[in-house]
Amino acid sequence: MKSSGMIRALDDLGRIVLPKEMRRTLGIKERDFLEITVEGDAIVLKKHEINCLFCGSDKDLTTFKGKLICSDCMEELNNN
Repeated sequence: MKSSGMIRALDDLGRIVLPKEMRRTLGIKERDFLEITVEGDAIVLKKHEINCLFCGSDKDLTTFKGKLICSDCMEELNNN
């Protein structure tokens, strides 16, 4: 894993601020969701992409029983 050379302190609520340059480089905007995972002894933050459960599309998404499904896949499910 490559070091950015930046160090940030946690506040009393456990929050950190991601530097603006890093957010811009990674395409992370205000209110975007981040996935938080652990790999060994590292905490990994990854921009969460919102996609259809079946085909991966990010267009015309609907929630069905807590899962995101695009309109095309929903139509296909309804026809079966």
